[in-house]
Amino acid sequence: MRNLKTLLAALLIAPALALASEGVHLDRAPDVSGDKAALQNGAKLFVNYCLSCHGASALRYNRLLDLGLTEQQVIDNLMFTTDRIGDQMTVALRPADAKKWFGVVPPDLSIIARARASADGSGADWLYTYLRSFYRDETRPTGWNNVIFPNVGMPHILFELQGEQVLKTEKSQHDGKEVEEHKLALTPNTGSLSAEEYDKQVADLVGFLVWMSDPEAGFRKQLGVGVLLFLAVLFVFAYALKKEFWKDVH
Repeated sequence: MRNLKTLLAALLIAPALALASEGVHLDRAPDVSGDKAALQNGAKLFVNYCLSCHGASALRYNRLLDLGLTEQQVIDNLMFTTDRIGDQMTVALRPADAKKWFGVVPPDLSIIARARASADGSGADWLYTYLRSFYRDETRPTGWNNVIFPNVGMPHILFELQGEQVLKTEKSQHDGKEVEEHKLALTPNTGSLSAEEYDKQVADLVGFLVWMSDPEAGFRKQLGVGVLLFLAVLFVFAYALKKEFWKDVH
């Protein structure tokens, strides 16, 4: 029942997210699906920065063993003391409190990448761009806003890593008309990481969110390759058998 609620929530927020990013350029997210070290780092970032508000109830902690982690590593580094290895990745934040503090209940992130992909086929790209597009906006309750999700209720949880960005408006001429362009500018010396380092951390986090949305995707791809190779070998034998059967037919 809980997983069904998660799926329904994702389907409900997908159209809203599609409208929020309509007409906005999305940066290509690096593909880290085959890099277990990157996915492990993404899991660490998710637990440290996201799991306090956003649950992932369709995933259990023991599924993280598929990323090459041992059970003890998961227990020591990715779980709270009250959790058990077979528990779902849920949060203690009560929906009523979340509604009061943020204006909306933070969505479960179990299948957020698939929800975005079903909206316009750019789940990873949207998440990658979104997490790099926050800027300071004192008119918002949280003090933050986002270029591709205007008036978002979520604060910039990674600002200590990235630093603060400001939105600058520049005017330019296009076809004889004055056009306003909005660009983000990073305030110097406000983050602990360089722009390249921050982008790498976001890529790892997005990679984990994509993996979490469909943990079996990698296995299905490997199985598909194996099936195609089997059919290729079978074709050779089938063709040889066909020639043997028809060699005396003229």
